[in-house]
Amino acid sequence: MFPRRLVIVPAFNEEARIAETVAELRAEAAGWDVLVVNDCSTDGTVAAVRSCGATCLDLPVNLGIGGAMQAGFRWARAHDYDVVVQCDGDGQHPARYVDAVSRPVLAGECDLAIGSRFLNEGGGYRSTPMRRLGIRLLGLLIRALFGRHVTDCTSGFRAINRRLLHDFSHYYPLDYPEPEVCGLVLASGLRVVEVPVTMRQRMGGRSSISELDGALYVVKVGVALVLSRLRTLPE
Repeated sequence: MFPRRLVIVPAFNEEARIAETVAELRAEAAGWDVLVVNDCSTDGTVAAVRSCGATCLDLPVNLGIGGAMQAGFRWARAHDYDVVVQCDGDGQHPARYVDAVSRPVLAGECDLAIGSRFLNEGGGYRSTPMRRLGIRLLGLLIRALFGRHVTDCTSGFRAINRRLLHDFSHYYPLDYPEPEVCGLVLASGLRVVEVPVTMRQRMGGRSSISELDGALYVVKVGVALVLSRLRTLPE
């Protein structure tokens, strides 16, 4: 039977780009259903989602990226999806890579596939030097703790299988979850691969992490990674 496939798009105040993001997914990710998780936006995000006819999970309170994604995972599990791709609502993740990011998961080669902007020789947007330094430091910490090099641990462009969909429906990190998820998956003895992708600069909205918050972000995520070394996902 053909696997059921879903793209989850978390969105908080993304009215500037969300409709175009959904349209691009429908045009370039054929065969994928799309769920927008509106994280209690205060702008016109909901109206923009409704205007393009997308399925929208409208949260009554702001949960942050981790809570919004977990809500999406629970919805996906309730609707019996086999593979889920996370894709930002700000236009940063080109829809043409959805199939590439999900391919190793669908082939049974891994449990988590991460779209890495640092593996693509074609270039594309790679964030500021300070953010690249933070990503590198977190990657080095992941390698020290789990023995695996991950080039783009903060990437929000990723795919998971049914096993992780089940696990993340029960537990998902709330605060800056992407690096911590890498640690949890590796600590549980599950498989992680990276797929080369090209990313674009944010085309709307505002990042939840400012340059001034970058150092605090690295420290907080670093502590979470150390703690995740002591924790595994449920069987």
